[in-house]
Amino acid sequence: MLRLAVALILSGTPALADAWGDKKCDLYRAAFDDARAMLGSDGISDSFTDGNARFIASGCTEQIRICPQSAKELELADMLTVMTMSEGMASTFVPFGCL
Repeated sequence: MLRLAVALILSGTPALADAWGDKKCDLYRAAFDDARAMLGSDGISDSFTDGNARFIASGCTEQIRICPQSAKELELADMLTVMTMSEGMASTFVPFGCL
């Protein structure tokens, strides 16, 4: 019986993974909108906003790194990281990083 349950769970894993990926992106989109509403747009560059829009438009799958350049962008990136982690995502989900 246990083997059957495991087989059923594993057979549905790709669909579950796709659904979770879609859900994560929806949550990220909402978090981005909420964080921007809380922090405002002063100190947030167009390139930072555009990078996030590109990440969201890709279904949150494009491997991009957005590097916060101002204190406000860093605050927004930190806020988004915490918001997404509180929804059960890994901190590596967010597209922030500097090379």
